[in-house]
Amino acid sequence: MALQKKKSYRVAIMGATGVVGQEMVAVLEEREFPVEELFLFASERSAGSTLSFNGKDLVVQKLTEEVFNGIDIVLGATSSDLSKKFSAHAVKAGAVVIDNSSAFRMEPAVPLVVPEVNGHTLKNHRGIIANPNCSTAQLVMALKPLHDAARIKRVVVTTYQSVSGTGKEAMDELMEQTRALLTFQEVKCTVYPQQIAFNCIVNWDADPDTGYTEEETKIINETKKIMGDEAIRVTATTTRVPVFRSHCESVNIETEKKLLPNEARALLSEFPGVIVMDDPGRKLYPTPLDVVGQDAVYVGRVREDRSVPNGLNLWVVGDNLRKGAALNAVQIAEALIR
Repeated sequence: MALQKKKSYRVAIMGATGVVGQEMVAVLEEREFPVEELFLFASERSAGSTLSFNGKDLVVQKLTEEVFNGIDIVLGATSSDLSKKFSAHAVKAGAVVIDNSSAFRMEPAVPLVVPEVNGHTLKNHRGIIANPNCSTAQLVMALKPLHDAARIKRVVVTTYQSVSGTGKEAMDELMEQTRALLTFQEVKCTVYPQQIAFNCIVNWDADPDTGYTEEETKIINETKKIMGDEAIRVTATTTRVPVFRSHCESVNIETEKKLLPNEARALLSEFPGVIVMDDPGRKLYPTPLDVVGQDAVYVGRVREDRSVPNGLNLWVVGDNLRKGAALNAVQIAEALIR
C-alpha cells in the first residue's frame, strides 16, 4: 500500500493530548514535516482542548470511527485497545497508520520499524506500521552496528525506565510523592502499586509461569524481529526508577567475532542517530538529564566483559518520548514520503 507522493500531507494524531501525542506535535513542527493540515484526536474528555502547532492553536476533536476521511498519515499514540478499534477504520479510509502501541508489533504482516536499523521493511507494509517499545528502540540502535560487524549471539539488558513511559499521571504521581515525603506527608499510590519516589519498582504484570513481565517479553521478541535474526538470544530485566524522562539500559553482549572497546566505540560513533559519550578519565558518560529533548541515542561505559571470550558492556541512554516514541514515528513517516 504505497503512500501517494504529494508536496504536503494531511496528518492526524490519535491520542494527541497524552505525553507521546504532544511530543509528536512538537517533533512534526521541529522537523518541518510537510503538513498540509494537522488533525488532533483524543477521547471525549480531552475534546475541545487546544494544542499549538506552527503558531496556531488547533482544537482537539473527539476520536470516532468516521474522522479519517481524506487523511494521509495517522500517528497513533493511544492504548492498544483503542488502536485496534480505530486503526482499521483509518486504513479503510485510505490512511497509513504508524502506531506507537503494542497492538500490532508482533503480527507477521506488520513491519516493526526503527528506520536506521530496518527501514527496508517499510516497503512491505499493508497500511499499518508498528513503532517499537521505547526501550527496544534505543537498544537496537546500539546493537545494530555491532551486530553487522561481529554478529551478536546473546544480549542481556537491564532497563532503568523513567515514569514518563507510563504517562502524565505517573509523572504527576512522582512529583506529588516526592513533595509529600519532603514535607512529611502521607504518600499515596494510585498509578503504581508501590511508591515510586526514592524507590525502584517493577510495575508490569509478570507471567505466573515464567516470571517475566510483559515489558521484558516485549523487549525480547521485538529485538529479534527488528534485528531480523531469531538466533540472537535475548533476556531482559525491566525496572521503573524515579526519573521523569529518559530511559537507561545496562547492556551486555556476546559476539561471534571479538570486538575491542575502541572498535565498538568507532562503530557506534559512525552509526546515524547514535552519539558516543564515553571518557572514563573525565568521568564522562550519559545520564537521563543529558539526553532529555535529544534525538540521538547515547552510549557510554563501553568496556570489555572479561568473564567471556567475546563480551562487551554498554550503557545506553535515550529520551523515551523522542527516539523511543514520537521521533521514531515521525522518522517512519519521513521515510514513507521519501
